[in-house]
Amino acid sequence: MSAAPTVRAGAVVPVLASAGITVALMQTLVIPLVPELPRLLNASAAGTAWAITATLLAAAVATPIMGRLGDMYGKRRMLLISIGMLVAGSVVAALSSSLVPMIAGRALQGFAAGVIPLGISIMRDELPSDKLGTATAQMSASLGVGGALGLPLAALLAENFNWHTLFWLSAGLGVIVFGLVLRFVPESSVRSGGRFDLLGGLGLSIGLISLLLAISQGADWGWTGGRTLGLFALGIVALLAWGWWERRTSEPLVDLRTTARPQVLLTNLASMVFGFAMFAMSLVLPQLLQMPKATGFGLGQSMLASGLVMGPSGLVMLIAAPFSAKISKTRGPKVTLMLGAVVVAAGYGVGSVLMGSVWELVLVSLLIGAGIGLAYGAMPALIMAAVPVSETAAANSFNTLMRSIGTSVSSAVAGVILANLTISLGSFTLPSQTGFRTVLLIGAGAALAALAIASFIPTRRDKPQVDRTYTSTEESATLSSSANQA
Repeated sequence: MSAAPTVRAGAVVPVLASAGITVALMQTLVIPLVPELPRLLNASAAGTAWAITATLLAAAVATPIMGRLGDMYGKRRMLLISIGMLVAGSVVAALSSSLVPMIAGRALQGFAAGVIPLGISIMRDELPSDKLGTATAQMSASLGVGGALGLPLAALLAENFNWHTLFWLSAGLGVIVFGLVLRFVPESSVRSGGRFDLLGGLGLSIGLISLLLAISQGADWGWTGGRTLGLFALGIVALLAWGWWERRTSEPLVDLRTTARPQVLLTNLASMVFGFAMFAMSLVLPQLLQMPKATGFGLGQSMLASGLVMGPSGLVMLIAAPFSAKISKTRGPKVTLMLGAVVVAAGYGVGSVLMGSVWELVLVSLLIGAGIGLAYGAMPALIMAAVPVSETAAANSFNTLMRSIGTSVSSAVAGVILANLTISLGSFTLPSQTGFRTVLLIGAGAALAALAIASFIPTRRDKPQVDRTYTSTEESATLSSSANQA
């Protein structure tokens, strides 16, 4: 091996993890602006909500499609395209002063959501097996790390600088990461080739957009309204038709036969439920911290202070990643996922009782962060142990999509609960302590449900499957040598 690839290999993990954290930061940076967007963009609150919804929908569409394109045409190439869309979207949002360009910019940013599964797949192609577990755990945890660290950073910038600075920061970080990937991350020779399943991509996009739009807007439109029910119906029909097509086409967007393997299917189900559990923390703790003290349970903290309370959970996720890899190596990733679910459930259980002071909420966020770090590190290990190398990016992207669906449903459910369990404070209606406690207990229940699902994952420790048709030259030589020795 030449010297250049050795230097690159040593930098692959931090560069790819930095890319994942940057994407997660992008999703968090806009949160401090949400209450102010109607004034800043001279638009209605319902209209500015699309600045969040557009990112969600774009990410849902981009994640599986970029994964499949990465397997076909090169993961590094698709990674660079994803980061490029992040930069472009950030610049459009930074230059915007009205609603339409802001929504367009946020949608472009959402198309970068495929960075994390693509990064995990690159690691599988490029890293030795003894380094892969820790690396993929760190990459998977980067989503939570960026989200936790982004909130205090965003609050600090929003309170002290022009709001456009948030998006210029996102663009600048994207440019730096783009250059680092270009310099240090090699392009893998592991490719599946073939033709892109355009009809499958269209069907999946229609199904996901319809369902997620109904979930995210159902509270405003009315859950029994014609628009909401129509979108639910369209989403279900589109996904059923998509599944029918995927089982019959020779080159599917998502190989449902692989997805139906018990280890992959149960991991994806556990990931979706775990995504539901994870997001409850982000919905409840910041609100508890910022609620007025006059409520009797609010802590009256600023957005910056609440961000600083949440920030350490991101660092704990990063610290938990190598422990996740170590447990997976000795006991198997199934055990790690189950342990992570137990820790998250315990964190929510503690949170339902301890919510009266800042230090108590710091403890709760640290516990939940540790559990997320353990579980998120195990998910890609379980997926990669059950799919061919040529389908790594597509399979990891689908797993990421399942987590995203879980968080979307969590947001909708929590919104309904907090909107119905309220108290009055003067002329304001605010969520009640009972509402917050209910959401936390549901989060604990979801974590326990993920534990139950994970317990059925096959215990046999499969070695990562190798698709011999699409192995790289180096892998083919290794396989040939092994066969000759046999």
